[in-house]
Amino acid sequence: MAHEEEALGKAYDSRLMRRLIAYLRPYRGKVVLAIVITILLAALGPLRPWLVMKAIDDLIANDMDGFYTIVIFIVSSIVLQACVQYVQTIITQWIGQKTIYNIRQQIIKKLGTLSMRFFDRNPVGRLVTRLTSDVEVLNELFSSGIIMVFADVFVIVWIFVFMLTTSLELSLVVMGVFPILLYATSLFRKKARESYREVRLQVARMNAHLNEHVSGMVTVQLFGQEQRTFDEFSRINRSHAEANIKSVFYYAVFFPTVEFFSSVAFGLIIWYGGSLVLQSEQGLGEYVTIQTLIAFIMYTEMFFRPLRDLADKYNILQGAMASSERIFKLLDDDTKVSTSANPVKMEQVKGAIEFRNVSFAYNDNDYVLNNISFTVNPGETVAFVGATGAGKSSITNLITRFYEFQKGDIFIDGVDIRSLDVKDLRKHVAIVLQDVVLFNADVETNITLGNKEISSEKARWAAETVGASRFIERLPKGYQTNVKERGAILSVGEKQLLSFARALAYDPSILILDEATSSIDTESEILIQRAIEKLLKGRTSIVIAHRLSTIQKANKIVVLHKGEIREIGSHDELLKLNGIYRTLYELQYKEQEIAAP
Repeated sequence: MAHEEEALGKAYDSRLMRRLIAYLRPYRGKVVLAIVITILLAALGPLRPWLVMKAIDDLIANDMDGFYTIVIFIVSSIVLQACVQYVQTIITQWIGQKTIYNIRQQIIKKLGTLSMRFFDRNPVGRLVTRLTSDVEVLNELFSSGIIMVFADVFVIVWIFVFMLTTSLELSLVVMGVFPILLYATSLFRKKARESYREVRLQVARMNAHLNEHVSGMVTVQLFGQEQRTFDEFSRINRSHAEANIKSVFYYAVFFPTVEFFSSVAFGLIIWYGGSLVLQSEQGLGEYVTIQTLIAFIMYTEMFFRPLRDLADKYNILQGAMASSERIFKLLDDDTKVSTSANPVKMEQVKGAIEFRNVSFAYNDNDYVLNNISFTVNPGETVAFVGATGAGKSSITNLITRFYEFQKGDIFIDGVDIRSLDVKDLRKHVAIVLQDVVLFNADVETNITLGNKEISSEKARWAAETVGASRFIERLPKGYQTNVKERGAILSVGEKQLLSFARALAYDPSILILDEATSSIDTESEILIQRAIEKLLKGRTSIVIAHRLSTIQKANKIVVLHKGEIREIGSHDELLKLNGIYRTLYELQYKEQEIAAP
């Protein structure tokens, strides 16, 4: 899976490049300016050997005024080149940073629209790679790739122009090594592409491994898996280092090769050009002066530099093609719940829920819910019980539209939820999970989640209602205390109390408790039960719980078994049936009932 994900496509893909170029359209004025500056900059370098040749001409002719004038031109061209290069760098880097900012914004916005099915099959480490290193590779393309390729190409073109207008014979000598360099460059490109592919694969594996094991460090240490984790990371790290070393090897071979043929061309110019100078002094062959030879030596040195740079730009292009392919694959992913083109607007929700012959599978044809039908009246509390894997949490996932169901219909207040806007639906639903997600922010922000419509007073009211204010006020800065990443300074029970406060602050019409009180101590549970009894009056609540006290107070209990509804009724009614619920009660709840007094 990961291998397929990281596999590279073509070295250059015109379709991908067109999509990448589209990101430059908002800045096309600056792009045009950068290209114009690049053309000017490309001409300034090759101009200097020609000026040096003219300066030597004037010096030999004893025209000191002309010589000093040329020297001033040479110094001025150097200063102008430095200034133009400074402006070019500022503009290209600005374009690159603006472009990758927009791409990152687009990616994070896209991630917010995808269903949970997408995140089930994509590790967090892989997504982090898309947002960080993959986008950063595109920054190199936009800031020093596309435009700088123009620079190198124009430098070569200008050098050709100056060389051909200066001496055709010497130009042909330099061109003699060109076919060999083309072959070496082609071979380098092929090998560099293979090594780059392996490097990118190992980077993605490393990110995925780090994210998974750092997040799960408690489990790693608890079960004594530090050495195994270290050994596994060492293998990935070693493969990454070896891939980079292999990549460096190809560069270490290619650049000396270019230098070697550059020296060969340099020697040929001195040998052949020197003989032409001697012949021209004897009146034989093409007229070549010593100053022309000096200019050609400078041209030869300049000619091979952009060739080396173009090899680097190829590597940037190769990386950009690979990264853009993965980024566009993410942006083109359509794994999201369907929504109506003209969604129904629901200003107020009473909370009536109906499942009608609903079947659902996380994977194709592997159904975890089969032909589920039930109704929940406004203001009712309905508990769902069953063995692990019976499908309880899947029902809550469908109500909130985290997943798309395959068969049947689900209605909220008689309206098909597929005709509702997902954001509009979720405004009226709050869910409290067993695994609470808290962010690296203060207590109040973790309750309001930055929603400006929820005042500080309402956040504190919600905390007081669920009994969370007791421990919050004991924190160093109270509601302004930073709870650290994932609520590191809080106990499991305190985190769940905060999640209750968060749900109540949003004042939902439908409240879902997915085993939300399983980690709460008895004292805290009593506070929560009192708050639920008071605040859920008139609200619809769906409860999945392991505690009998939560289930007993439900208006009705739905018993699930292997994805099907087997029993529905109150606690007493289900006990009298002597069915699945009674078995669950005797195995799981009876001890709680005995301990309650």
